[in-house]
Amino acid sequence: MKSNSNLCPCGSTKPYIACCARYVDNNEAAPTAEALMRSRYTAYTLLCEDYMLATWHPSTRPSALGLAEETHTKWLGLEVKRHEQQDAEHAIVEFVARYKVNGRAHRLHEVSRFVREEGGWLYVDGEVA
Repeated sequence: MKSNSNLCPCGSTKPYIACCARYVDNNEAAPTAEALMRSRYTAYTLLCEDYMLATWHPSTRPSALGLAEETHTKWLGLEVKRHEQQDAEHAIVEFVARYKVNGRAHRLHEVSRFVREEGGWLYVDGEVA
């Protein structure tokens, strides 16, 4: 997807290949809810709909996202505000994602819920803050 020298979109300051590529491209399970959140943001920026759907809990997962049609969205950055491990199987991640649509700036501030099932983290849902 990206070259080794490109920084990961998730904001880690690491090259993509040494960061979210292991999850998005190689289907490695993210070790924490925060790592999954960062990889999902990265997948949005790369229009990787399959990864987004695969990491979404089946109880809340939509049938499709239509990412291929989002050609007018430019993702600008991700800030993880907090990652709270509630217990071994539940966590929340609060984040702010900045983006532009047709040149107009937007921000998404969300508190997302994650659940760990069969050793892997899944996105359940989120509340816009």
